[in-house]
Amino acid sequence: MKFTLSVAMCPLEELTELARTAEQAGFSAIALPDSLFYSEDVVADYPYTADGKRMWNAETPWVDPLVAAGAMGAVTERIRFYTSVLKLGPRNPVLLSRQVASAARLTGDRFGLGIGIGWTPEEFEWCGAPFEHRGPRVDEAIDVLRLILGGGMVEHHGEFFDFDRLQMSPAPAERVPIYIGGHSKRALRRAALRGDGWASAMMSLDQLRETIDRLTELRTEFGRAAEPFEIQAVCVDRFGLDGYREQADIGVTDAITVPWLLDGHPFDADLHAKKDSIARFGEKIIAQL
Repeated sequence: MKFTLSVAMCPLEELTELARTAEQAGFSAIALPDSLFYSEDVVADYPYTADGKRMWNAETPWVDPLVAAGAMGAVTERIRFYTSVLKLGPRNPVLLSRQVASAARLTGDRFGLGIGIGWTPEEFEWCGAPFEHRGPRVDEAIDVLRLILGGGMVEHHGEFFDFDRLQMSPAPAERVPIYIGGHSKRALRRAALRGDGWASAMMSLDQLRETIDRLTELRTEFGRAAEPFEIQAVCVDRFGLDGYREQADIGVTDAITVPWLLDGHPFDADLHAKKDSIARFGEKIIAQL
C-alpha cells in the first residue's frame, strides 16, 4: 500500500515545507485539492457532508493545484503529486492541457490528474461553462486531455469541443495518469471505463468495500480487469497498522491521510505540529508496512 498526504486547506506558505517533510517520511504522493472560489450563496448541496454544507468558509486558503505541484516539485526529488480532485466541468480542456503538461514536465513527470465533474452550478456558469450536459461534456474533455497530452499534431471535432490541428510542446515525457472521483453510479462507470484509478471522498470501510467491488465488476464488463488501476481512498473508520491492512485487504492501493488529525490536532494546526505528525506517521505506519 502507498500513502498520500492531503494538504487540503493548508496555508500556501506551508506547502513546500510539508512536501519536503512528507518525502522524508516516506509518503508516495501529495494530494492537491481544488476549489475555484467561494460563492456566498450556492443553489446545490455539497455532496460529501450529511447536512449538505461546505466544510470551509470564504477565508479558508486554497491554492491552484497545478501551481502548487510546480512549487512543491521544485523542492523535492521523489514524491509525486496529484489533484484530488480537480473540477474539470468548469474548465476548458485545451487550456487545461497546457497547464497539466507544464506541471508534469516541471515535476519531472511526477504528476497525476485526479478529476471530478464539480458540484456547484455557480462554478460552471461564472467560468463560462454550461452546467447542463456536464457529464457528457466531461467525458469528451477527458478525451481531449489524453489526445493533446499524448503529444504531436492533433485535432478534435466533437459535440462540445472543436479544434483543428495543433500541438503543445513539450508534451509530458510519460503518460499522465487520470484518476476519476465521485460516488455516483455514473462516476463509477466513468472511472471504470476511462480512468487509471478512482478517488474517494470520505467513506467508511464498508462503503469502500462495496464501491471497490462494483468498480471491479464494471472494469470486467468493460474488458479492463487486467489493466493497472489505483484505488485512492479516504477511509474514516480504519486507522493504525491493522486499519491500513484492512484497507489493503479490500483493494485500497493508496491511503490518503492527514496525520495531524490522527494525532488530535485541528485542521489549522501550526506547521511544527503538522511536521511532527507527518514524521511520526512515517515511523509508526509507513516504515512498518
